[in-house]
Amino acid sequence: MNIEDVFTLIKGDMDQVNQLIKTSLHSEVVLINQISQYIINSGGKRLRPILVLLSANAFAQNNLDTAKHKVTLAAVVEFIHTATLLHDDVVDESELRRGKDTANELWGNAASVLVGDFLYSRAFEMMVGVGSMDVMEILSHSTNTIAEGEVLQLLNCNDASTTEARYIEVIHYKTAKLFESASQLGAVVAHQDKATKQAMAKFGMHLGTAFQLIDDVLDYSANSEEMGKNVGDDLAEGKPTLPLIYAMAHGSDTQAHLIKNAIEQGGLDEIEAITQAIETTGALDYTRNIAKQEAQQAITQLAYIPDSEYKEAMITLANFSIERSF
Repeated sequence: MNIEDVFTLIKGDMDQVNQLIKTSLHSEVVLINQISQYIINSGGKRLRPILVLLSANAFAQNNLDTAKHKVTLAAVVEFIHTATLLHDDVVDESELRRGKDTANELWGNAASVLVGDFLYSRAFEMMVGVGSMDVMEILSHSTNTIAEGEVLQLLNCNDASTTEARYIEVIHYKTAKLFESASQLGAVVAHQDKATKQAMAKFGMHLGTAFQLIDDVLDYSANSEEMGKNVGDDLAEGKPTLPLIYAMAHGSDTQAHLIKNAIEQGGLDEIEAITQAIETTGALDYTRNIAKQEAQQAITQLAYIPDSEYKEAMITLANFSIERSF
């Protein structure tokens, strides 16, 4: 099975999710409609809602109650993710995402933040309709953790002393947490036992960590057209990602000094020399290997799931997370 097979497998479910997203985005305020439609339809991979659907289908393929709730929660997870993107781009002063102008570039920071708030609140309106305190607990905790991750990342910004452990903590809070929640929600609405729900949560956490680490690799190895953002964006913002942390620790004094200054000052004046330092120290291979370990740990958690095409699809997603070029 490849990633296209995964998309085909859940196409019917995703069509329902996309229709619910379209319906639920509606607001009497025209600007909210414009911005939310723009960002939702800007070409994301929809991995988080896909995780909700695959997880739910793996446990309860013919349960009508689960079928209704999985579509709602897949849309909710996508709304939460989209809200974080709107806020991220304002904080990072980003101009490009998924190969298109960011919402804040087109409409300004104030509108982007407020529409992000709208998406958060609409997501909570929708999840209330599921009528599950477990769902409410998971998603409220998730959004709170993501906010903490944003602040942790802000504290690490321009700080060249950031350690690998501190950086992995940011990934767990900011990126992997929503992967964790998405995977867990499918097991929750399918009424699985505690051990199974915990296994699915761990699957999502490891998958999300692997996904972000490969994003860090691609920031220095892919081209702008493939990534949909500018190469070196993280460095320009003074973010000490794992390739930079490793290269600084294992490069020459000159390379370490160069990277340290770039992180502390931000900007891309020395991007070519820094990219070379990352390559010569093996920082990208190191980061890839950590991501592979995370993906393998994710797959290990799937021992709790009965064999099915949905389980196979989740294994495919784990492999895709580390093999992708975009």
